[in-house]
Amino acid sequence: MIQPERIKALNNKVLCNGKYVLYWMQAAQRTEYNHALEYSIRRANELKKPVLVSFGITDNWPEGNLRHYYFMLEGLREVKQNLRTIGIQMVIHHESPDSSTITLAKDAALVVVDGGQLRIQRKWRRSVAKKIPCSLYEVETNLIVPVEQASSKENFSAGTFRPRITKKLDYYLVPLKHKKPKLDSLNFKFTAFNIDDIDKAISKLNIDRSVGKVDSFGGGSKQARRLLNHFLRNKLDNFSRLRNNPNENCVSNMSPYLHFGQISPLYIALKVLETTSGGKDAYLEELIVRRELSHNFVFFNDSYDTFNCLPPWAVRTLNFHRRDKREYLYSLEQFENAQTHDPYWNVAQKEMVITGKMHGYMRMYWGKKILEWSKDPKTGFKTALYLNNKYELDGRDPNAFAGVAWCFGKHDRAWAERHVFGKIRYMNAAGLKRKFDIEAYVNKIQYLDKKS
Repeated sequence: MIQPERIKALNNKVLCNGKYVLYWMQAAQRTEYNHALEYSIRRANELKKPVLVSFGITDNWPEGNLRHYYFMLEGLREVKQNLRTIGIQMVIHHESPDSSTITLAKDAALVVVDGGQLRIQRKWRRSVAKKIPCSLYEVETNLIVPVEQASSKENFSAGTFRPRITKKLDYYLVPLKHKKPKLDSLNFKFTAFNIDDIDKAISKLNIDRSVGKVDSFGGGSKQARRLLNHFLRNKLDNFSRLRNNPNENCVSNMSPYLHFGQISPLYIALKVLETTSGGKDAYLEELIVRRELSHNFVFFNDSYDTFNCLPPWAVRTLNFHRRDKREYLYSLEQFENAQTHDPYWNVAQKEMVITGKMHGYMRMYWGKKILEWSKDPKTGFKTALYLNNKYELDGRDPNAFAGVAWCFGKHDRAWAERHVFGKIRYMNAAGLKRKFDIEAYVNKIQYLDKKS
Protein backbone atom coordinates (compact mmCIF):
# COMPACT_ATOMS: atom_id res chain seq x y z
CA MET A 1 0.00 0.00 0.00
CA ILE A 2 1.19 3.51 -0.84
CA GLN A 3 -0.75 5.85 1.41
CA PRO A 4 -1.70 9.07 -0.45
CA GLU A 5 -0.26 11.05 2.47
CA ARG A 6 3.19 9.85 1.42
CA ILE A 7 2.85 11.66 -1.92
CA LYS A 8 3.38 15.40 -2.29
CA ALA A 9 3.34 17.46 -5.49
CA LEU A 10 6.36 19.79 -5.47
CA ASN A 11 5.18 21.91 -8.39
CA ASN A 12 1.96 22.58 -10.28
CA LYS A 13 3.19 21.57 -13.71
CA VAL A 14 1.46 19.17 -16.04
CA LEU A 15 2.04 15.63 -17.20
CA CYS A 16 4.18 15.68 -20.34
CA ASN A 17 4.25 13.36 -23.34
CA GLY A 18 7.71 12.10 -22.47
CA LYS A 19 9.53 8.87 -23.19
CA TYR A 20 9.63 7.57 -19.63
CA VAL A 21 8.73 8.14 -16.01
CA LEU A 22 11.88 9.34 -14.26
CA TYR A 23 12.59 8.27 -10.70
CA TRP A 24 15.23 10.56 -9.25
CA MET A 25 16.73 8.29 -6.59
CA GLN A 26 18.54 10.08 -3.83
CA ALA A 27 17.78 9.23 -0.22
CA ALA A 28 16.26 5.76 -0.79
CA GLN A 29 19.08 3.77 -2.37
CA ARG A 30 17.32 0.41 -2.64
CA THR A 31 14.82 -1.52 -4.73
CA GLU A 32 12.84 -3.26 -1.96
CA TYR A 33 10.24 -1.45 0.14
CA ASN A 34 10.85 1.75 -1.78
CA HIS A 35 7.55 3.60 -2.10
CA ALA A 36 9.05 6.15 -4.48
CA LEU A 37 10.22 3.46 -6.89
CA GLU A 38 6.93 1.61 -6.54
CA TYR A 39 4.94 4.79 -7.25
CA SER A 40 7.09 5.40 -10.34
CA ILE A 41 6.41 1.87 -11.62
CA ARG A 42 2.67 2.17 -11.06
CA ARG A 43 2.43 5.55 -12.80
CA ALA A 44 4.57 4.28 -15.67
CA ASN A 45 2.35 1.22 -16.13
CA GLU A 46 -0.73 3.47 -16.22
CA LEU A 47 0.90 5.67 -18.85
CA LYS A 48 2.29 2.69 -20.81
CA LYS A 49 5.82 3.99 -20.45
CA PRO A 50 9.05 2.54 -19.00
CA VAL A 51 10.75 3.68 -15.81
CA LEU A 52 14.18 5.28 -15.81
CA VAL A 53 16.10 5.72 -12.57
CA SER A 54 18.67 8.47 -12.21
CA PHE A 55 21.28 9.14 -9.55
CA GLY A 56 23.65 12.10 -9.45
CA ILE A 57 26.95 11.75 -7.59
CA THR A 58 28.18 15.15 -6.49
CA ASP A 59 31.71 15.77 -5.24
CA ASN A 60 30.31 18.37 -2.87
CA TRP A 61 28.00 16.61 -0.44
CA PRO A 62 28.56 18.51 2.83
CA GLU A 63 31.24 16.78 4.92
CA GLY A 64 31.25 13.69 2.73
CA ASN A 65 34.54 11.84 2.29
CA LEU A 66 35.91 8.64 0.77
CA ARG A 67 34.56 6.54 3.65
CA HIS A 68 30.99 7.62 2.93
CA TYR A 69 31.26 7.51 -0.86
CA TYR A 70 32.72 4.00 -0.91
CA PHE A 71 29.93 2.62 1.27
CA MET A 72 27.34 4.39 -0.87
CA LEU A 73 28.79 3.11 -4.15
CA GLU A 74 28.77 -0.47 -2.86
CA GLY A 75 25.04 -0.07 -2.33
CA LEU A 76 24.39 1.71 -5.62
CA ARG A 77 26.15 -1.01 -7.59
CA GLU A 78 23.76 -3.54 -6.07
CA VAL A 79 20.77 -1.28 -6.81
CA LYS A 80 21.80 -0.95 -10.45
CA GLN A 81 22.04 -4.73 -10.84
CA ASN A 82 18.70 -5.33 -9.11
CA LEU A 83 16.92 -2.76 -11.26
CA ARG A 84 18.27 -4.30 -14.42
CA THR A 85 16.71 -7.67 -13.52
CA ILE A 86 13.24 -6.05 -13.65
CA GLY A 87 13.89 -4.09 -16.82
CA ILE A 88 14.80 -0.71 -15.38
CA GLN A 89 17.90 1.15 -16.45
CA MET A 90 19.74 3.18 -13.85
CA VAL A 91 21.66 6.18 -15.17
CA ILE A 92 24.37 7.47 -12.85
CA HIS A 93 25.95 10.82 -13.57
CA HIS A 94 29.00 12.39 -11.96
CA GLU A 95 27.34 15.73 -11.35
CA SER A 96 25.05 17.48 -8.91
CA PRO A 97 21.81 15.48 -8.49
CA ASP A 98 19.61 18.43 -9.37
CA SER A 99 21.52 19.15 -12.61
CA SER A 100 21.42 15.49 -13.65
CA THR A 101 17.68 15.33 -13.00
CA ILE A 102 16.92 18.54 -14.87
CA THR A 103 18.72 17.17 -17.94
CA LEU A 104 16.92 13.82 -17.93
CA ALA A 105 13.54 15.42 -17.14
CA LYS A 106 13.46 17.04 -20.59
CA ASP A 107 12.28 13.70 -21.98
CA ALA A 108 10.21 12.60 -18.96
CA ALA A 109 6.44 12.38 -18.62
CA LEU A 110 6.81 13.10 -14.91
CA VAL A 111 9.49 12.93 -12.24
CA VAL A 112 9.36 11.22 -8.85
CA VAL A 113 11.82 11.75 -6.00
CA ASP A 114 12.09 10.19 -2.56
CA GLY A 115 11.71 12.32 0.57
CA GLY A 116 14.50 14.11 2.41
CA GLN A 117 14.56 16.70 5.17
CA LEU A 118 18.12 17.99 5.05
CA ARG A 119 18.73 21.54 3.85
CA ILE A 120 20.65 20.51 0.74
CA GLN A 121 18.04 17.93 -0.24
CA ARG A 122 15.23 20.44 0.02
CA LYS A 123 17.27 22.99 -1.94
CA TRP A 124 17.83 20.51 -4.79
CA ARG A 125 14.16 19.57 -4.88
CA ARG A 126 13.08 23.22 -5.09
CA SER A 127 15.53 23.80 -7.93
CA VAL A 128 14.29 20.79 -9.90
CA ALA A 129 10.62 21.58 -9.26
CA LYS A 130 11.12 25.06 -10.69
CA LYS A 131 13.24 24.18 -13.72
CA ILE A 132 11.76 20.97 -15.17
CA PRO A 133 8.85 21.09 -17.66
CA CYS A 134 6.76 18.37 -16.02
CA SER A 135 5.26 17.37 -12.67
CA LEU A 136 7.54 16.50 -9.74
CA TYR A 137 6.23 14.30 -6.93
CA GLU A 138 8.01 13.58 -3.66
CA VAL A 139 7.21 10.20 -2.11
CA GLU A 140 8.22 9.60 1.51
CA THR A 141 9.74 6.14 1.96
CA ASN A 142 12.53 6.58 4.53
CA LEU A 143 10.11 7.27 7.35
CA ILE A 144 7.33 5.04 8.62
CA VAL A 145 5.10 8.07 9.16
CA PRO A 146 5.67 11.09 6.86
CA VAL A 147 7.14 13.92 8.88
CA GLU A 148 4.21 16.32 8.48
CA GLN A 149 1.71 13.57 9.24
CA ALA A 150 3.46 12.65 12.48
CA SER A 151 3.28 16.23 13.77
CA SER A 152 2.60 19.71 12.43
CA LYS A 153 5.36 21.34 14.48
CA GLU A 154 8.71 20.68 16.13
CA ASN A 155 8.40 18.46 19.18
CA PHE A 156 10.73 19.13 22.07
CA SER A 157 10.84 15.65 23.55
CA ALA A 158 10.00 12.03 22.87
CA GLY A 159 7.29 12.40 25.49
CA THR A 160 5.29 14.81 23.34
CA PHE A 161 6.13 13.11 20.05
CA ARG A 162 5.37 9.52 21.07
CA PRO A 163 1.57 9.82 21.40
CA ARG A 164 1.33 11.78 18.17
CA ILE A 165 3.15 9.21 16.06
CA THR A 166 1.81 6.16 17.87
CA LYS A 167 -1.78 6.89 16.89
CA LYS A 168 -0.72 6.88 13.21
CA LEU A 169 1.12 3.57 13.22
CA ASP A 170 -1.75 1.19 12.42
CA TYR A 171 -2.33 3.10 9.19
CA TYR A 172 1.31 3.14 8.09
CA LEU A 173 2.68 -0.16 9.39
CA VAL A 174 1.48 -2.18 6.41
CA PRO A 175 3.49 -4.13 3.81
CA LEU A 176 4.31 -2.63 0.43
CA LYS A 177 3.32 -4.78 -2.53
CA HIS A 178 5.72 -4.72 -5.45
CA LYS A 179 4.73 -4.52 -9.10
CA LYS A 180 6.94 -5.01 -12.14
CA PRO A 181 7.17 -2.51 -14.96
CA LYS A 182 5.30 -3.54 -18.10
CA LEU A 183 7.87 -1.90 -20.38
CA ASP A 184 11.62 -1.89 -19.96
CA SER A 185 14.04 1.00 -20.37
CA LEU A 186 17.19 -1.03 -21.02
CA ASN A 187 17.55 0.01 -24.65
CA PHE A 188 17.75 3.73 -24.02
CA LYS A 189 21.23 5.10 -24.73
CA PHE A 190 22.81 7.42 -22.19
CA THR A 191 26.31 8.48 -21.28
CA ALA A 192 26.75 7.43 -17.67
CA PHE A 193 29.29 7.22 -14.87
CA ASN A 194 30.42 3.62 -14.47
CA ILE A 195 30.52 2.32 -10.89
CA ASP A 196 31.03 -1.38 -11.61
CA ASP A 197 34.65 -1.03 -10.46
CA ILE A 198 34.25 1.00 -7.27
CA ASP A 199 37.95 1.75 -6.79
CA LYS A 200 38.16 3.08 -10.33
CA ALA A 201 35.00 5.13 -9.88
CA ILE A 202 36.30 6.58 -6.61
CA SER A 203 39.54 7.60 -8.33
CA LYS A 204 37.54 9.84 -10.68
CA LEU A 205 35.77 11.72 -7.88
CA ASN A 206 37.16 14.97 -6.58
CA ILE A 207 36.37 14.24 -2.93
CA ASP A 208 38.00 14.42 0.50
CA ARG A 209 40.23 11.33 0.82
CA SER A 210 41.47 11.99 4.34
CA VAL A 211 39.23 9.29 5.85
CA GLY A 212 39.53 5.85 4.31
CA LYS A 213 36.89 3.18 3.80
CA VAL A 214 36.21 0.70 6.57
CA ASP A 215 36.24 -3.09 6.59
CA SER A 216 33.71 -3.28 9.43
CA PHE A 217 30.63 -2.73 7.27
CA GLY A 218 29.96 -3.45 3.61
CA GLY A 219 27.39 -1.33 1.84
CA GLY A 220 24.18 -2.53 0.22
CA SER A 221 20.73 -3.92 0.96
CA LYS A 222 21.84 -7.54 0.92
CA GLN A 223 24.33 -6.92 3.70
CA ALA A 224 21.76 -4.87 5.63
CA ARG A 225 19.24 -7.72 5.53
CA ARG A 226 21.91 -10.21 6.61
CA LEU A 227 22.76 -8.10 9.66
CA LEU A 228 19.09 -7.58 10.46
CA ASN A 229 18.32 -11.29 10.32
CA HIS A 230 21.28 -12.01 12.59
CA PHE A 231 20.04 -9.39 15.04
CA LEU A 232 16.50 -10.75 15.08
CA ARG A 233 17.68 -14.33 15.65
CA ASN A 234 20.45 -13.70 18.14
CA LYS A 235 20.18 -10.30 19.80
CA LEU A 236 16.65 -8.88 19.90
CA ASP A 237 15.63 -10.93 22.96
CA ASN A 238 18.35 -9.24 25.01
CA PHE A 239 18.18 -5.81 23.38
CA SER A 240 16.47 -3.94 26.22
CA ARG A 241 18.86 -5.43 28.80
CA LEU A 242 22.19 -5.29 26.94
CA ARG A 243 21.92 -2.50 24.36
CA ASN A 244 23.93 -0.08 26.55
CA ASN A 245 26.80 -2.53 27.00
CA PRO A 246 29.36 -2.04 24.20
CA ASN A 247 31.06 -5.32 25.06
CA GLU A 248 27.94 -7.28 24.12
CA ASN A 249 27.32 -5.54 20.77
CA CYS A 250 23.61 -6.24 21.26
CA VAL A 251 22.60 -3.74 18.58
CA SER A 252 21.26 -4.10 15.06
CA ASN A 253 23.90 -1.94 13.29
CA MET A 254 21.17 -0.69 10.97
CA SER A 255 22.04 3.00 11.23
CA PRO A 256 24.59 3.16 8.35
CA TYR A 257 22.12 1.36 6.08
CA LEU A 258 19.22 3.56 7.14
CA HIS A 259 21.40 6.61 6.57
CA PHE A 260 21.93 5.71 2.90
CA GLY A 261 18.42 4.35 2.44
CA GLN A 262 19.80 0.88 1.76
CA ILE A 263 17.11 -0.66 3.94
CA SER A 264 13.59 0.51 4.72
CA PRO A 265 12.58 1.36 8.30
CA LEU A 266 9.13 -0.01 7.47
CA TYR A 267 10.65 -3.33 6.40
CA ILE A 268 12.66 -3.48 9.63
CA ALA A 269 9.64 -2.65 11.78
CA LEU A 270 7.46 -5.29 10.13
CA LYS A 271 10.17 -7.92 10.57
CA VAL A 272 10.50 -7.01 14.25
CA LEU A 273 6.72 -7.15 14.72
CA GLU A 274 6.68 -10.67 13.28
CA THR A 275 8.72 -11.87 16.24
CA THR A 276 7.49 -12.76 19.72
CA SER A 277 10.62 -11.29 21.29
CA GLY A 278 10.39 -9.38 24.53
CA GLY A 279 12.89 -6.89 23.14
CA LYS A 280 10.75 -5.67 20.28
CA ASP A 281 9.05 -2.77 22.08
CA ALA A 282 12.38 -1.28 23.17
CA TYR A 283 13.78 -1.64 19.65
CA LEU A 284 10.72 -0.10 17.98
CA GLU A 285 10.95 2.84 20.38
CA GLU A 286 14.42 3.54 18.96
CA LEU A 287 13.51 2.85 15.33
CA ILE A 288 10.24 4.75 15.24
CA VAL A 289 9.88 7.26 18.06
CA ARG A 290 13.50 8.32 18.50
CA ARG A 291 14.54 8.13 14.86
CA GLU A 292 11.50 9.90 13.49
CA LEU A 293 11.71 12.54 16.23
CA SER A 294 15.12 13.42 14.78
CA HIS A 295 13.54 13.94 11.35
CA ASN A 296 10.87 16.11 12.97
CA PHE A 297 13.70 18.18 14.47
CA VAL A 298 15.57 18.65 11.20
CA PHE A 299 12.42 19.39 9.19
CA PHE A 300 11.03 22.06 11.51
CA ASN A 301 14.24 23.57 12.90
CA ASP A 302 16.31 25.46 10.32
CA SER A 303 19.22 25.71 12.78
CA TYR A 304 19.53 21.93 13.20
CA ASP A 305 23.29 21.95 12.61
CA THR A 306 24.17 24.85 14.91
CA PHE A 307 24.22 25.61 18.62
CA ASN A 308 21.07 27.68 18.08
CA CYS A 309 19.02 24.51 17.58
CA LEU A 310 19.04 23.86 21.33
CA PRO A 311 16.00 24.59 23.49
CA PRO A 312 16.04 28.01 25.24
CA TRP A 313 16.63 26.52 28.69
CA ALA A 314 19.74 24.67 27.45
CA VAL A 315 21.15 27.74 25.72
CA ARG A 316 20.61 29.84 28.85
CA THR A 317 22.25 27.41 31.25
CA LEU A 318 25.21 26.66 28.96
CA ASN A 319 25.85 30.33 28.30
CA PHE A 320 25.60 31.11 32.01
CA HIS A 321 28.36 28.57 32.69
CA ARG A 322 30.42 29.19 29.55
CA ARG A 323 33.20 30.92 31.51
CA ASP A 324 33.44 28.23 34.17
CA LYS A 325 37.01 27.01 34.55
CA ARG A 326 37.52 23.63 32.86
CA GLU A 327 39.71 21.08 34.60
CA TYR A 328 40.84 19.89 31.16
CA LEU A 329 40.85 21.77 27.89
CA TYR A 330 41.52 20.24 24.47
CA SER A 331 41.80 21.50 20.91
CA LEU A 332 40.01 19.99 17.93
CA GLU A 333 43.26 18.34 16.87
CA GLN A 334 43.74 16.74 20.28
CA PHE A 335 40.18 15.43 20.28
CA GLU A 336 40.53 14.10 16.75
CA ASN A 337 43.76 12.29 17.57
CA ALA A 338 42.35 10.82 20.82
CA GLN A 339 44.88 12.71 22.95
CA THR A 340 42.87 13.37 26.11
CA HIS A 341 43.69 12.27 29.65
CA ASP A 342 40.71 9.87 29.61
CA PRO A 343 41.48 6.38 28.20
CA TYR A 344 37.74 5.62 27.91
CA TRP A 345 37.05 8.69 25.78
CA ASN A 346 40.13 8.01 23.70
CA VAL A 347 39.12 4.47 22.76
CA ALA A 348 35.59 5.61 21.92
CA GLN A 349 37.08 8.12 19.48
CA LYS A 350 39.34 5.40 18.07
CA GLU A 351 36.41 3.02 17.64
CA MET A 352 34.69 5.62 15.48
CA VAL A 353 37.80 6.38 13.42
CA ILE A 354 38.63 2.71 12.85
CA THR A 355 35.20 1.14 12.34
CA GLY A 356 33.03 4.02 11.14
CA LYS A 357 30.61 3.52 14.02
CA MET A 358 30.74 4.12 17.76
CA HIS A 359 28.54 2.23 20.21
CA GLY A 360 25.55 4.41 21.11
CA TYR A 361 26.16 4.53 24.85
CA MET A 362 29.79 5.50 24.38
CA ARG A 363 28.74 8.13 21.85
CA MET A 364 26.66 9.82 24.58
CA TYR A 365 29.64 9.82 26.94
CA TRP A 366 31.92 10.98 24.13
CA GLY A 367 29.68 13.97 23.34
CA LYS A 368 29.21 14.96 26.98
CA LYS A 369 32.95 15.06 27.55
CA ILE A 370 33.54 17.21 24.46
CA LEU A 371 31.14 19.70 26.04
CA GLU A 372 33.04 19.52 29.33
CA TRP A 373 36.55 19.83 27.87
CA SER A 374 36.00 22.52 25.23
CA LYS A 375 36.69 26.21 25.85
CA ASP A 376 32.98 27.04 25.57
CA PRO A 377 29.76 25.17 24.68
CA LYS A 378 29.53 26.54 21.13
CA THR A 379 33.02 25.30 20.36
CA GLY A 380 32.17 21.93 21.89
CA PHE A 381 29.04 21.65 19.77
CA LYS A 382 31.00 22.37 16.58
CA THR A 383 33.72 19.89 17.55
CA ALA A 384 31.31 17.05 18.30
CA LEU A 385 29.37 17.59 15.10
CA TYR A 386 32.53 17.84 12.99
CA LEU A 387 34.05 14.63 14.35
CA ASN A 388 30.77 12.70 14.26
CA ASN A 389 30.04 13.69 10.67
CA LYS A 390 33.59 13.10 9.48
CA TYR A 391 34.10 9.57 10.80
CA GLU A 392 30.66 8.00 11.36
CA LEU A 393 29.07 6.16 8.45
CA ASP A 394 25.73 7.29 9.86
CA GLY A 395 26.82 10.90 10.36
CA ARG A 396 25.46 13.90 8.43
CA ASP A 397 21.81 12.90 8.75
CA PRO A 398 18.88 13.79 11.06
CA ASN A 399 19.87 11.14 13.61
CA ALA A 400 23.41 12.50 13.71
CA PHE A 401 22.33 16.10 14.19
CA ALA A 402 19.80 15.13 16.85
CA GLY A 403 22.28 12.80 18.60
CA VAL A 404 24.93 15.48 18.97
CA ALA A 405 22.35 18.06 20.01
CA TRP A 406 21.02 15.65 22.67
CA CYS A 407 24.41 15.73 24.40
CA PHE A 408 23.84 19.49 24.79
CA GLY A 409 20.23 19.25 26.03
CA LYS A 410 18.07 18.70 22.94
CA HIS A 411 15.07 16.40 23.51
CA ASP A 412 16.02 16.22 27.19
CA ARG A 413 14.99 17.98 30.40
CA ALA A 414 16.83 20.14 32.91
CA TRP A 415 18.77 18.31 35.63
CA ALA A 416 20.45 19.44 38.84
CA GLU A 417 22.78 22.37 38.18
CA ARG A 418 26.51 21.77 38.24
CA HIS A 419 29.83 23.27 37.14
CA VAL A 420 30.33 23.71 33.34
CA PHE A 421 27.25 21.65 32.43
CA GLY A 422 24.72 23.88 34.13
CA LYS A 423 21.44 21.96 33.99
CA ILE A 424 22.52 19.67 31.11
CA ARG A 425 22.52 15.95 31.89
CA TYR A 426 25.92 14.86 33.19
CA MET A 427 27.89 11.67 32.53
CA ASN A 428 31.20 10.52 33.99
CA ALA A 429 33.61 7.60 33.92
CA ALA A 430 32.23 6.20 37.17
CA GLY A 431 28.91 5.70 35.40
CA LEU A 432 30.63 3.64 32.70
CA LYS A 433 32.19 1.42 35.34
CA ARG A 434 28.81 0.84 36.96
CA LYS A 435 27.16 -0.06 33.66
CA PHE A 436 29.65 -2.57 32.25
CA ASP A 437 33.25 -3.75 32.20
CA ILE A 438 34.81 -0.64 30.73
CA GLU A 439 38.31 -2.14 30.78
CA ALA A 440 37.13 -4.95 28.50
CA TYR A 441 35.89 -2.29 26.07
CA VAL A 442 39.27 -0.54 26.22
CA ASN A 443 41.08 -3.82 25.49
CA LYS A 444 38.78 -4.58 22.55
CA ILE A 445 39.36 -1.21 20.87
CA GLN A 446 43.09 -1.25 21.57
CA TYR A 447 43.24 -4.62 19.81
CA LEU A 448 41.43 -3.13 16.79
CA ASP A 449 43.79 -0.17 16.85
CA LYS A 450 46.83 -2.44 16.67
CA LYS A 451 45.34 -4.36 13.77
CA SER A 452 44.48 -1.25 11.76
